[in-house]
Amino acid sequence: LGIILVISIQPGVGSSASESKRPAQNISTVDTLMDLVRNMFPPNLVEACIAQSRTEPKPPENGSVPLEEWELEEKTVSGSNILGLVVFATVMGITLGKMGPQAKPLLSFFDSLSGAMMLITNWVIWLSPLGVLSLVASKITEMKSLEEVVGQLGMYFLTVLIALIIHGFLVLPGIYFVFTKRNPYTYIANMAEALVTAFGTSSSSATLPLAISCLEEKNGIDSRVTRFVMPIGATVNMDGTALYEAVAAIFISQVRKVPLSFGQLVAVSITATAASIGAAGIPQAGLVTMVMVLDTVRLPANDVFLIIAVDWLLDRCRTTINVIGDSLGAGIVQHLSRNELATLPHSTQQTQNGADCHATTSI
Repeated sequence: LGIILVISIQPGVGSSASESKRPAQNISTVDTLMDLVRNMFPPNLVEACIAQSRTEPKPPENGSVPLEEWELEEKTVSGSNILGLVVFATVMGITLGKMGPQAKPLLSFFDSLSGAMMLITNWVIWLSPLGVLSLVASKITEMKSLEEVVGQLGMYFLTVLIALIIHGFLVLPGIYFVFTKRNPYTYIANMAEALVTAFGTSSSSATLPLAISCLEEKNGIDSRVTRFVMPIGATVNMDGTALYEAVAAIFISQVRKVPLSFGQLVAVSITATAASIGAAGIPQAGLVTMVMVLDTVRLPANDVFLIIAVDWLLDRCRTTINVIGDSLGAGIVQHLSRNELATLPHSTQQTQNGADCHATTSI
């Protein structure tokens, strides 16, 4: 949906920004997709932190050979292979879940490492206003007209907003109605308190306890469903973020005058989905994973600062859509599992204790 809208509206076309410096290519759709697959399974995990595979034209010894006749070669280039790290982390998480008590020492290590990284992140956040101001200023100076920058960012903002509204209030409710034959808008209205919190905090994880409460008390969703679906949704189901990242990557390519092939658009779609799964449920986490999407279309990572000026508000909007998606998903699971739930014993106290554990872990 996001790709269709950004290609139709073309908010970044007509920019006076400098073109992105990247070599001429004759890379096919298959080459782009195979690069994506190769990077999903890095041969060396440590190397994946600093390098990735990429198919590039090999300059011939005879300089008169046309570009389309250049041979292609697979190179290892500098830049974190975030997609490969996300795939490995997903497999490792599933493995630890299957191991049970045996995995506790390693799980404790990762919990401690996560806590240390969050503390470092908090230090960085205190310095971010000055850093962001400098980065935005540097990008503005690249433009010949400030009016043009504001106009393009406005069109970009409008494109993302329209896409999020269509997805959150037409597509997702439509899916809910197809499965349950119930009014989705009454269901969403009952989630108003959680949605306002999501908009205010820009965090799916921070909204999780309130969202669970609204689902159980106002929408009548079984606690066994909410305590299972919602923590997973707050971690994995970032549909608003996926939509935003696809739009942002193509917008930046339009600003930089970099044409994208059909294969690259498919790669953007796949990578945006994977990146959104890997995004944390914290404010502006999508900016971090945007680097992976930009790398798919071979744009420099620092181009993400072309959109950072309006990201703070879009982040709140896409977080709200993420919570709507999680909540409607819980309603669909409840409907599809109603017969099984009716036959299973239900211990309220046990479910409550387990839920508190799940919610605390997710936050």
